[in-house]
Amino acid sequence: MDTRYLLDMRRRARGAAKPLVVAIIVVLAVLVIGAWFLIIKPHQEMMAEDAGGHPTAPIAASPGAAAPAPPANVASMDVNQLLQEARRAINEQRYLAPAGNNAFEFYLRVLAKQPGNQVAADALRETFPYAATSAEQVINARDFNESQRQIDLLAKADPANFTLTILRSKLDAQRKLQDKQQQQVIDQQKAQQLAAQRAATEKADADKLAEQQKVQAAEAAAQQKSRQARTVPQPVQQAVATAPTATRQSEGTATSNPGTTSDAVLVKGAEPVFPPGALRARQSGWVVVAFTIDPNGRTSGVHVTNSQPKHIFERAAIDAVSRYRFTPAMKNGEPVASTREQRIEFNL
Repeated sequence: MDTRYLLDMRRRARGAAKPLVVAIIVVLAVLVIGAWFLIIKPHQEMMAEDAGGHPTAPIAASPGAAAPAPPANVASMDVNQLLQEARRAINEQRYLAPAGNNAFEFYLRVLAKQPGNQVAADALRETFPYAATSAEQVINARDFNESQRQIDLLAKADPANFTLTILRSKLDAQRKLQDKQQQQVIDQQKAQQLAAQRAATEKADADKLAEQQKVQAAEAAAQQKSRQARTVPQPVQQAVATAPTATRQSEGTATSNPGTTSDAVLVKGAEPVFPPGALRARQSGWVVVAFTIDPNGRTSGVHVTNSQPKHIFERAAIDAVSRYRFTPAMKNGEPVASTREQRIEFNL
């Protein structure tokens, strides 16, 4: 009975102690949290601001606001004044800009006056990531001169920092990308100009060919009228009709006037465009092309029969011959198709 009574008393004592332990733990937790927010955290913020560290709530510069002018007497400031200006720049997020009025330049001036100043050295180290992010934004905005200035300023603070390598690589990549985009714009403009020139040349060639065909048609009409004027009068025709057949054939052969026959004549040539790759390599060569001159004076079926070197100047030669214009070959007074072969030289 005594043993059971003692065990029961112990269980009751333990059950009464549990709520008390929980209450003590809750009170301690509340005290710790209150001490953090009321004492420790304000003290740390105050120490960080006094040491020139990054503030917990920096003052963001309003968009479009003009950058503050640098102090007029920076060169004559002492260490404390420079640290004060640096803290103000940090609070306003002026890590690297504007030139002459930013935190990094003030801290570097402090170190120039007092090389062992721990406050300036610690502040440069702690704010380096924020300054690097600022420099990266300037690089992305493609302000290359300002980007280079900020990277150089970061290098003065920590020349061995690997972030500098990344920023320099990004700056180089942005420069190359801009150069590539500008070259693409220039190439597009050149292509448009060449297309416009080619269209104007083709139109002028077509107008000239039409004028030549008109002149040829007028000459043909004049020749036809002349032949009609020289026709034998009616009484003579009747007399010829009564003559023997052999005699009439002989006289008809003697009095006939066959049409003219001539080869095609080039009236408009075209200079071949020197391929850019061959021009850069200062390469020369030749191409032999064969083609057909149609009755309308244009070329067709242009193809390469031989060339040296191969696959360099063929396209340029074909394009040039395709723009040739001829007075077509004539047979019995009528325009006919003809073929020709031509060697085109490409020399610098």
